[in-house]
Amino acid sequence: MNIVAARETPYPASEITISETLEPGGNYYRYIASYESQGLRINGLLTIPYGEMPASGWPAIVFNHGYIPPEVYRTIERYVAYVDQLAKNGYIVYKIDYRGHDNSDGEATGAYGNPGYTVDVLNAVSALKAFPQVDSQRIGIWGHSMGGFLTLRAMAISKIIKAGVIWAGVVGSYPDLLCCWRQPTPGVPTATPNPNFRSGWRTLWQNSYGSPDENPDFWSGISANSYLNELSGPIQLHHGTSDSEVPIKFSRDLFTQAQAADVVVEYYEYEGDNHNLGNYFNLAMKRTLEFYDRYLKDGG
Repeated sequence: MNIVAARETPYPASEITISETLEPGGNYYRYIASYESQGLRINGLLTIPYGEMPASGWPAIVFNHGYIPPEVYRTIERYVAYVDQLAKNGYIVYKIDYRGHDNSDGEATGAYGNPGYTVDVLNAVSALKAFPQVDSQRIGIWGHSMGGFLTLRAMAISKIIKAGVIWAGVVGSYPDLLCCWRQPTPGVPTATPNPNFRSGWRTLWQNSYGSPDENPDFWSGISANSYLNELSGPIQLHHGTSDSEVPIKFSRDLFTQAQAADVVVEYYEYEGDNHNLGNYFNLAMKRTLEFYDRYLKDGG
């Protein structure tokens, strides 16, 4: 999970293989397509715009969905409207499953206590960079909730990503996640906590490495927030003030931290809106597209 170590890890560009052609969108093709991540086949929903491809290829976005129980997640369900808005505006979009989701290989290990999902995202970035119809210099990333956590980490690790957008992201530092988010239900502690349980990493890591007060270097080293001055590109943040799933404080703090680190950052709050920004979806998406257009099209 250490950011510096993750930067030194190779993320080879595997071929993106189309396995199924789906009914097209309004002005774009839709496919089930897979790539390889640590020897695992990871599926995803791939969209490609209609029309004449730009000489350098299409700008592209790796799309990181939020937490959905892996046993009910389906590649072509959820986030349909989100993908549609990006796809119909001239972007190749690759909404990846993560390992252990739907028909993808591997075990669904969770994002916070295991690097597997982050590796899947970074390998997707590499695969998309090598995809013949993608402009390798114009790759962005989008994430919601847990996907926002993965998005921020990916931008702290990879220099390929030119711009990132995060909606209602789990973007607190690891000490923030320990103290201020989804504490495990009190109960009888186990001698050998399961590191793959959604909250099991808290106990396991504190037992192994000490608390943030006892071992600040460890907790800082695994937090993307410690490396904001080295992010690969500008970021845009969105959060609803009535989000009951992820504290808005995470986004507010990240905005302040990013400004202090001289990151190009935009932040929008949506009064009374929920975790999915359902009330202000159109406005949030308009701002998202304007941001991508500025940094992946105009700045590409």
